[in-house]
Amino acid sequence: MANFAKSHVPQFSMDVYQNEYLPEGGREVNAIVTVTSTGGGTVGSAVAPLYPRGRGPSAAVALMVDCSGSMDYPPTKMRNARDATAAAIDTLRDGTHFAVIGGTHVAKEVYPGGGRLAVADAGTREQAKQALRKLGAGGGTAIGTWLRLADRLLNSADVTIRHGILLTDGRNEHESPEDLRAALEACAGRFTCDARGVGTDWEVKEVTGIASALLGTADIVADPAGLAADFTRMMETAMGKEVADVSLRVWTPVGTTIRFVKQVAPTVEDLTARRTEAGPRAGDYPTGSWGDESRDYHLCVSVPAAGLGQEMLAARVSLVVPQAGGTSRSSVAESGGGSAQNLGAQGLVRAVWTDDMAASTSINPQVAHYTGQAELAQAIKQGLDLRKAGDFDGATAKLGRAVQLANASGNADTAKLLAKVVDVVDAATGTVRLKTKVAEADEMTLETRSTKTVRVKK
Repeated sequence: MANFAKSHVPQFSMDVYQNEYLPEGGREVNAIVTVTSTGGGTVGSAVAPLYPRGRGPSAAVALMVDCSGSMDYPPTKMRNARDATAAAIDTLRDGTHFAVIGGTHVAKEVYPGGGRLAVADAGTREQAKQALRKLGAGGGTAIGTWLRLADRLLNSADVTIRHGILLTDGRNEHESPEDLRAALEACAGRFTCDARGVGTDWEVKEVTGIASALLGTADIVADPAGLAADFTRMMETAMGKEVADVSLRVWTPVGTTIRFVKQVAPTVEDLTARRTEAGPRAGDYPTGSWGDESRDYHLCVSVPAAGLGQEMLAARVSLVVPQAGGTSRSSVAESGGGSAQNLGAQGLVRAVWTDDMAASTSINPQVAHYTGQAELAQAIKQGLDLRKAGDFDGATAKLGRAVQLANASGNADTAKLLAKVVDVVDAATGTVRLKTKVAEADEMTLETRSTKTVRVKK
């Protein structure tokens, strides 16, 4: 078993990148906000009370394994799923609460059962792996029931971090889209969840939608043999999370309107519609759980027009978590943000009106880069949708634009995935031809990973 115990609460910092200069009459302000958390050295700081009695973060994890009938085709798929879940269990640190759920058209507690969570140690890990060996395939797929059971189990424990890992190989055919959506709405803000599709018979938009709603990651594991390594990496990341329910709090002055708030690295995720009010002229945007990592956010605000030489604070950005004592994010929203604790990091977004054309027309490199990355993700999704709909001219145009953007921004991973779907004639101009034959796994990989971005080249 790997040892992921950490003794310190991470320290958060924030940097703002923008061109604050606007031309006369200019009203749109764009900024990239980089948030970084680093572990260690913060005991006794303002955030130390997040962990009572000096302990590290406590965690609960629910592993949801698809056991529907299709997991038997081929039989190696179910075996690989059992092995992957066992590998993830081996990666749990001692003291972590955990449960294994078998998912079909109903959700079944595989281990420990009785509506409880087990506490990881050598004995419970071995018992869980014994229970896994009895898992077989049979039945349908109703993912909302899996998530609701995970939610009940995870929230039965008094822990800091709650996380789910969900594996499916098929479409969610035994419940309505409305039922799944309702389950996701019920679980949002209560736990984070990584979702994986194994093979090629699952629906990309379902799996990525689950991860998006629950602020986790989504990916394809086309070859079931790769599941164990992927599950191990996911669990290592989950064990490295130290602070849950972190929100980006954005305050804006009177007359200012927030146009959007998006995470733009490491993936594109629009947070605009997830705002919860947090007092006068302030709103919170959920970012999920954090370990040692860095993420970038694009903030766009409209400000009142002002005269040359005037300047104003367009927005103030900070980081908050629910106050110590287990308050959920939804409770923080209901209380107007009063029970939230500030993590100390703050960034200011400014607007300055000038008649210096060179200053006011210059686009900040970070803003330009991430605007392109967001367009890249959108172009891939639109191109693949058009291809599926038989609009090959439209698909060629969109995927060509995607190739051009990937090339210009240095997003080599996405460029390689695109090259499996189109023949690239000229990357710089986006001149491409659709391939006549594309492996289903290649197309699904491109769609699933379309929101992955690269950082600005230094």
